[in-house]
Amino acid sequence: MELKAEKRKILGKKVKVLRRGGVLPAILFGGKEGSIPLELNAGEFGRIYKEAGESTLLDLDWNGKKEKILIAEVQRDPLGKLLHADLRRVAAGEKITATVPVEVVGESIPVKAGEGVLLTLLNELEVECLPQDLPQKIAVDISGLTEIGTGIALRDLPIDPAKVAVVGHAPDELVVKVDFPQEEEVEEVPVTEAEAVAGVEALAEKPEGEEGGAAEGEGPGKTKEAPQESPKEEKSEEK
Repeated sequence: MELKAEKRKILGKKVKVLRRGGVLPAILFGGKEGSIPLELNAGEFGRIYKEAGESTLLDLDWNGKKEKILIAEVQRDPLGKLLHADLRRVAAGEKITATVPVEVVGESIPVKAGEGVLLTLLNELEVECLPQDLPQKIAVDISGLTEIGTGIALRDLPIDPAKVAVVGHAPDELVVKVDFPQEEEVEEVPVTEAEAVAGVEALAEKPEGEEGGAAEGEGPGKTKEAPQESPKEEKSEEK
């Protein structure tokens, strides 16, 4: 896979102008030649990075010169737009370290039947090897996990330990495991003794007739009696 680039003349904050024109600023580093600022086609780099990731050797062609590289790091803005790329030189015959993704393949019988759940404990691994031995990804076949409680350890992975060494993990460390489904526990909110006593006292002091209706003298629960008319005095007729 080939990535084309040109030496970059615009540096610093002025690279914003390049980004607006569809150009991605990059830096090439490593080896004895020092760091070199480069510019890439942002669209082309995005397509290559999506396929190659950071664990695939690439042929970098810049200003007529070709070098073997790895994409070391990519920077994005909060919306996911590419901002910058770090490209690392790779020398033939010299071991490198790189992060390789773990890919789960196959189906586990208890997981497919809904009797168990698959726990992926390691999603990626840091490895050390020669450039030509670098795997793009490490496949983990779970079809052999036929019982709950079984798993696949690092020593069971399809890699040659004589060529590719996993860094930072013990050989017996599990990569994936089939486990029992965990039931969701409903967390009970603890009630203090003081709160419980206060609640009982509040119920005891509640006036009669309050429960199930509006308070006396308020709202639609109150039925008012019609006011009684005061008796009228009859006036005697004057003769």
